[in-house]
Amino acid sequence: MSLHTFAILQSLLLISAANGAPILLKRVSGVHFAGPIDGGLVLPDGHPLLGSSKTWRGIFAGVLLAVGASVAIDLPWQAGALVGASAMVGDCVSSFTKRRFGLESSSMALGIDQIPESLLPAVVCRVYLPLGVLDVVAIVLVFFIGELGLSRLFFAIRLRDRPY
Repeated sequence: MSLHTFAILQSLLLISAANGAPILLKRVSGVHFAGPIDGGLVLPDGHPLLGSSKTWRGIFAGVLLAVGASVAIDLPWQAGALVGASAMVGDCVSSFTKRRFGLESSSMALGIDQIPESLLPAVVCRVYLPLGVLDVVAIVLVFFIGELGLSRLFFAIRLRDRPY
């Protein structure tokens, strides 16, 4: 088995665009258009369904930036839409899981924060790019390590509210 380096890089670009867009747009737009996806719903466990940091603005931003990135690297716009949507689903799965454990919005849960939001879109990338199972594992690992490192940088330049 060999790694498909260029396809891995393309996938990481799309996944990073999708996951980074909500953070960037939050800094640009502040509280505007920041309605929570879950509408503030609290489940019987006493915790929100997803939490206030999962917004419609973030979902749209993630999908739109991934679409733009896919077109920029000569992939069909549908690839970006699918990758962006699956990254946002993965992010919501992470938030749902963290709320069930009683963790606050934007708190760090090693693995829970990185794996779903990179694994789901990496699998989707296989529709458009020549990626094998080893490539998908590499994408998740690089994203995992990269997010931990970039989180501190983004906190230092005030893009994130807190570092991981």
